[in-house]
Parts: sequence; structure tokens; C-alpha cells
Amino acid sequence: MQLAVSNSEFEPNTVRKGFRSQARERALLVIYEAQAKDIAISELLKEFPLEVNDFVAELLAGVEQHKDELNKLIAANSIDWSLDRMPWIDLIVLQLAAFELKYHLEVPIPTIISEAVELVKSYSTEDSRRFVNGVLASIANEVRN
Repeated sequence: MQLAVSNSEFEPNTVRKGFRSQARERALLVIYEAQAKDIAISELLKEFPLEVNDFVAELLAGVEQHKDELNKLIAANSIDWSLDRMPWIDLIVLQLAAFELKYHLEVPIPTIISEAVELVKSYSTEDSRRFVNGVLASIANEVRN
């Protein structure tokens, strides 16, 4: 997967999207590239010719800083699926959404889940939508109640 990042409009496979939707998608692609290169997200960002906006940077730093905690939360709420069995895209989307659910309490739960489902709809398998939706609903019940 080729990373397409710029400071201008970012619309790889979708119709015009909002700022936060674009940021979530950009964060997904950055994390995917870091994982494919087997380097830390912060190391990958040092190679970037362009800067990422503040919200993307916050998502990336949050996932990198809280990765172990987020993975434990995902593992505890994904019945019969180990993390290493999940497609990379699904796991990254779950990490991003779990971070928002836990640390961005101002963002409504349905918005976070809907955005995550849209990302896997664009980048992952048909079955991923239901899986991601179910895991995130379970995580939301745990961290927001």
C-alpha cells in the first residue's frame, strides 16, 4: 500500500470527507506504513517530507503511546480472535477507535464507531465491518460507562 500524504485535500478512495474523517484515514495509512516497515510511528514521521496536522499527530502519538493498553482492551473485547490473527487494517482501525473512545470523551460513540466501520469498509474485508462494529461497541460499553 502506497502512502499518500499531503497538506492538501486527501481523498484516495472516497467522496469529499470532513476534516476528522480525513485525519483518521491518514493516521490509518501512516500506522500501516510504519508496521509494514517494522519501525515506530515516530520514526516514520521523521522521514516524511510533509507535516501531518495536529489531529493526525495526536492520533498517531496516542496509538503509539498507549498501544499495549489499547491492544489489551481490543483482545479482551474480541471474542475468539487473537490480535495476531486479525488483519493489520482491522487492528489499526480498532487501535485508533479505541484510543478515541478512551481519551476523546467529547467525540460521540456512534461517530467513532461509524468512522471505524467506514475505514474497514474501504480498506478491509466484507466481514470486517461487523467485527469492528461489535468489538468497538463492547469497548465503548467498558470505557464509557
